[in-house]
Amino acid sequence: MYNSNLSLLIILFVVLFNNEVNADYKVTFPKGFIFSAATAAYQVEGAWNESGKSESNWDRLVHTHPSFVANKDNGDIACDSYHKYKQDVQLLKDIGFKMYRFSLSWSRILPKGTKEFINPAGINYYNNLINELLANDIEPMVTIYHWDHPQILEDIGGWLNESMVEYFVDYADVAFKHFGDRVKWWITINEPLSIMNSYEGTSGPPALNYQGYGGYLSGHNLLKAHAKAYHLYDQKYRPTQQGKVSFALNGALGISATSMEEDKQAAERFTQFTLGWFAHPVYSSTGDYSPVMREFIDRNSLEEGLPQSRLPVFTAEEVKEIRGTYDYMGFNHYSSNLVISGKVGPFPSLLRDIALIPFFNFSWPASANPTMRVFPEGIRLTVNWLRNQYGNVPVFITENGFSDTGGTNDYNRINYLKENLGNLSLAINEDGINIIGHTVWSILDNFEWASGYKQKFGLVEVDFNHPDRPRTMKESAEFYKKYISEHS
Repeated sequence: MYNSNLSLLIILFVVLFNNEVNADYKVTFPKGFIFSAATAAYQVEGAWNESGKSESNWDRLVHTHPSFVANKDNGDIACDSYHKYKQDVQLLKDIGFKMYRFSLSWSRILPKGTKEFINPAGINYYNNLINELLANDIEPMVTIYHWDHPQILEDIGGWLNESMVEYFVDYADVAFKHFGDRVKWWITINEPLSIMNSYEGTSGPPALNYQGYGGYLSGHNLLKAHAKAYHLYDQKYRPTQQGKVSFALNGALGISATSMEEDKQAAERFTQFTLGWFAHPVYSSTGDYSPVMREFIDRNSLEEGLPQSRLPVFTAEEVKEIRGTYDYMGFNHYSSNLVISGKVGPFPSLLRDIALIPFFNFSWPASANPTMRVFPEGIRLTVNWLRNQYGNVPVFITENGFSDTGGTNDYNRINYLKENLGNLSLAINEDGINIIGHTVWSILDNFEWASGYKQKFGLVEVDFNHPDRPRTMKESAEFYKKYISEHS
């Protein structure tokens, strides 16, 4: 059913968008706008079992099920940034970045998962990295959790276990205590929507494929973990450290493929089930899950004969505790989706709950990632949607990038970044949206999860076939160096 519907849609609905910024438009950014680049611990550090680091959930997956990743790749060495962090900082400085977003490895800092033992070598590594950044006039933005946690915590259920909330808060406490005197930008959790997919489906460890349940249960705990970590910082550390705390949203804007009302509603529902899933409880004036999520999942659960909804319920106290737990909005953007109404997917499942069919306009240029077709106007449309839903919160684009299959002549990446930044400039100057920074994913080619080293997102090429992991600046790095110089 899905394939036949999709084929029909490709024939019937050709949606063309003008996704290029007018050549006469002068791209400008406000004073203080931050140009940043990002990585994540498991994707670049390597040193998977060095200096007291314990086995993480990703270590376990790639070692016990190597075929899970393309070419049976793993992150055992990755970019070897654990040993080459000074070289990476120099690359950031040479290009002109004023901020570096990186993540901490939970397994490197708390090898047993809990704060009963804090690994001195892990603390030293991140202290050294932070100090090296500051010595080169680059501000650190630290993500506390970017998908990797000690396997010992996954053994007790991971994010399906509510105890994970308190374990995460203890971990965040260690991070704030040891690094918060120098780190003023924090992200508690990166892409909760992606994390929940590891329980709902098979996108990452533990790859449970617990459809219709796993996503909602894990997402519920992720929201509580973020909120408790935010309040911990607010009460214990903000008075002296004066930093900013948020989390990194992901999701895609749904665009109706037709003018039919049911498809327009489906497009809005798609956005509420992706961006709104984790944004609504935190950024809306009412808190809690968006009404459309509650309506559709509750109704389906009732029709399935269940005694209660598959979407957990927050208490009134929890709604209040989660609402407003932000100092800015972190948002990761790559692409958008076309949508029509329709029921597909296993029974039960998130896809069936959402009652729609998402797909891409195949006139949009492709990248190496089939889920990330190029539609630069999407970033402007999406920040407008966020502003209309939640007010003009300061927005930091915490990831934005383009994947290819390698090579230093990466002109498609240059065009992607130029067009996305141009649309952000329009959003700022014509739409009045408060966008405070943009982060390129990524400074380096790195381990791209289930895609291994097959996909490349870096401004800098890394030779993964060479034991020294040499780095080479791509054309996009030279472009971005000039771009930052002209727009800062």
